Amino acid sequence: MGLLLLSEQTGFRLVSPVPTSGGVYTEALIGSMQRLNPALDYYNSADRDVDRLIFSSLIKFDDKGLPKSDLAETWGISYDGLTYNFQLRENAKWHDGQTVTAEDVVFTVDLLRDPDSVLPDDIKEIWNTVQVTALSDNLVQFQLPEAFSPFMDYLDFGILPKHLLGGMTYAEIINSQFNLSPVGSGPYKFESLLVEEGKIQGVVLSSNSNYYLNTPYINDFVFRYYSDAQSAYSAYEEGTVQGISQVTTDILPQVLANSEIALYSAVEPKFSIILFNLNNSDVKFLQDENIRRALLMALDRRGMIDRILGGQGVIADVPVLPSNWAYYSSVSRVDQDVAAAESLLKEADYTLEQEGATVRSKDGEQLSFRMIHPNDAYHTQLAEAIQSDWKKIGVEVELVPVSYDALILDHLQPLTYEAALIDINYSRSPDPDPYPFWDQAQQTGGQNYSQWENRIVSQYLEEGRVLRETGERAKLYRNFQVVFSEELPALPLFYPVYNFAVDKSVQGIRLGSWYDTGDRFNNISEWYLLAQTSTE
Repeated sequence: MGLLLLSEQTGFRLVSPVPTSGGVYTEALIGSMQRLNPALDYYNSADRDVDRLIFSSLIKFDDKGLPKSDLAETWGISYDGLTYNFQLRENAKWHDGQTVTAEDVVFTVDLLRDPDSVLPDDIKEIWNTVQVTALSDNLVQFQLPEAFSPFMDYLDFGILPKHLLGGMTYAEIINSQFNLSPVGSGPYKFESLLVEEGKIQGVVLSSNSNYYLNTPYINDFVFRYYSDAQSAYSAYEEGTVQGISQVTTDILPQVLANSEIALYSAVEPKFSIILFNLNNSDVKFLQDENIRRALLMALDRRGMIDRILGGQGVIADVPVLPSNWAYYSSVSRVDQDVAAAESLLKEADYTLEQEGATVRSKDGEQLSFRMIHPNDAYHTQLAEAIQSDWKKIGVEVELVPVSYDALILDHLQPLTYEAALIDINYSRSPDPDPYPFWDQAQQTGGQNYSQWENRIVSQYLEEGRVLRETGERAKLYRNFQVVFSEELPALPLFYPVYNFAVDKSVQGIRLGSWYDTGDRFNNISEWYLLAQTSTE
């Protein structure tokens, strides 16, 4: 926050704004409303954004992806990592005045693991193995069958009121009026729907004066739904809204050129990466880490970000998010160096054997392979850029576009592929846990599609997912990243950047780690429209 420096004959005064309550903030939310219920919003980010303000969770995550208190004031984990006890805040109330209790937590978990739940099977499977018990009105216990450090990731679900929904079947809850007039315990409470011509066009929320943490400064928070970013920006220009939930590349130039609106950015919880099937006998040369390093050196990743992502990306060196507590910033970056890439290939005896040849070979074996990629326009453009860069060093790549389902089911899982351009998504997963993709135990029936087999790394990852101490886990994951950057079993490309925009009249916004779109509201209680002047 800036300070105004005013000159006087006797010296200087520092004048700073002091936030005060009041005002209405309206945001253009891209998407449409389905049901305002955190047990039903998994596949609708627009619903999750609204639910983030209405409902509370046991914990949230800080700017480094570490858990911090929300409804749970404190918690403890047993030495063996099997028992988690959470003490709820005694002053936590539902918007209708009822007290939030441990029974509400148990009730919500029962909904999450219901056979008819809309959650993915792997999440339901986790909850089906965990015993949840209300030890008292404000003490809830989770018992795990085995130690699992990433379990905290699963505890930021929105808590639902048992006194309003208890006794209903899952099907009845899906069709309940509650989803159109929800009752939560978060910083904002539901007021009304904005309905025009029989269609829901928005949601009106008001600040919760009984919120167990700081009551938000902004009195009323209004969401209005729009089909795309351009429509949202037009609404901003017309003065209908003050914020835009997502600034896509098509409106980014307009936003950047507008001096009245501020752009906020965060690295998205996903990254693009090129996997190699290191056990495919048809492309044995990919087992040579110097060949893989040469392939990475040939890539103009900065150019891809600029041309394809409109500059909205950050080069990735390792498969860990740069804002996360586990990220090791001292890993060496592999910059584009075509000459060095060619030298590595020559050292491996891959040359242009015949005059006029365009593909390097060794003893008649060409540096040629097939790369599958999702068949959408974005990934196709990216794959073509990769193909072009590799062609310059004498490596031939045949591009094979497939649907994302076919990519996984027909190529990655049966391990029939040679190379694959994919995205690894850590949305709603602040714990970095690299185990599923890189541990050798996951080569068969798991997601270690690259078939990387490194016993030492696997020991790091297996120990890292059962330790309680974050500092000890960070050391193990640092070691993993060092070895990964040396061996390059896969080639990290970049992390995309998420942008949203808010009129400069709205102050107090901070954006740290970002694991879901609703994380832009992490410090919602500090946003303000009105301020008084304080002189020091």
